[in-house]
Amino acid sequence: MIKALRGMKDIFFEDSQKFTYFIEIASSVAKRYGFNYIENPLLEETALFKRSVGESSDIVNKEMYQFIDKGGNDVCLRPEGTAGVVRSFIEKKLDRIGGNYKFFYYGMMFRYERPQKGRLREFHQFGVESFGEQSAYEDANVILMVADILKELDIKFKLKINSLGCMQCLPEFRDSLIKHLNDIESGLCEDCKRRKKQNPIRVLDCKISSCQDLIINAPKLVDKLCTDCDNDFETLKKVLKDNGIEFEIDTKLVRGLDYYNKSAFEFISNDIGAQSAIAGGGRYDKLVEYLGGKTTPAVGFAIGIERLLNLIKLPESKREGIYFGALDDNAINLIFKKAQEKRKKQKVTIEYKRKSLKAHLKGADKFNAKYCAIIGEDEFKNSTIWVKNLEESKEEILDFNKF
Repeated sequence: MIKALRGMKDIFFEDSQKFTYFIEIASSVAKRYGFNYIENPLLEETALFKRSVGESSDIVNKEMYQFIDKGGNDVCLRPEGTAGVVRSFIEKKLDRIGGNYKFFYYGMMFRYERPQKGRLREFHQFGVESFGEQSAYEDANVILMVADILKELDIKFKLKINSLGCMQCLPEFRDSLIKHLNDIESGLCEDCKRRKKQNPIRVLDCKISSCQDLIINAPKLVDKLCTDCDNDFETLKKVLKDNGIEFEIDTKLVRGLDYYNKSAFEFISNDIGAQSAIAGGGRYDKLVEYLGGKTTPAVGFAIGIERLLNLIKLPESKREGIYFGALDDNAINLIFKKAQEKRKKQKVTIEYKRKSLKAHLKGADKFNAKYCAIIGEDEFKNSTIWVKNLEESKEEILDFNKF
């Protein structure tokens, strides 16, 4: 028997209902915030992610589904969504036109990492990207959007925020951090030793407890912010407080990708075990420029959909639509034609085999239909149809042509 690949998961039954319910809620919230849908390819040039995500990231070093295609092109399945949206933004010359652009997306991402609880090799994300707005109010705006999505799904969360500074204040912090890391280098894991050389701030994001113990007294970037970054961070905190969003400052929150600057944030759930991050994002003002475009301020977030499925409670389902069935083989063609008429306005299912009334009622119940419409021998002769309202347990015989 052929099975799904390791780390690849089918989504069906109740999970598929939760999945589509999440997409409906998240898309609705994004539209209310003025964001428009964008669809990007699953396959991109590998260079796109090496230049955006960063050579020092685990995604580029370990996790990309990368290969040479039949045309000799170095390509990979997208490991995250932001880079593709930025590539499209530049390709359509929106960076040159100027103005504000807001996009949301959802779809499959791929990372070849060790599958564990809460992580898959093929997974889905919902994300938004906002271009052209430099104000910290827009950072607060996208954070509030995540909060609204989670609230509508009745998912409890905690918010962590941090500032990653900019090219003015980062160099001084980087120097002090390297000095601290040099003193403890012998105790760091091999990945952190590599990160220390390529992008030392990533050491703060290490999940290994022994490394976390060693960097507990590491310098904090929030203590070395320049005036602009400090003012923006203070604005962000004030706007969140003014809008009733509780948060904590996590000075080790640096995000896993190299393109972030200034604000970084993460939404945490205590209901999914050790892998508790359910959404995250931040500002990335230099990414458009890194990918060959005109410098454009930008901010966004991504939500891991699979990680939410166990937290989502579906609303109580209401009966809807019509179940058509026949007690006589001669009536099947009639109910098929009538079903096609009804499908123009409502949900319909048809049973193609002649069955007993009891079996049809059971089928209608399984379909969660509001009405069960049956043609038997008498109904066929009299051009009528037996209809039962399953919500109210009322039944009647109706003129077939007027039904």
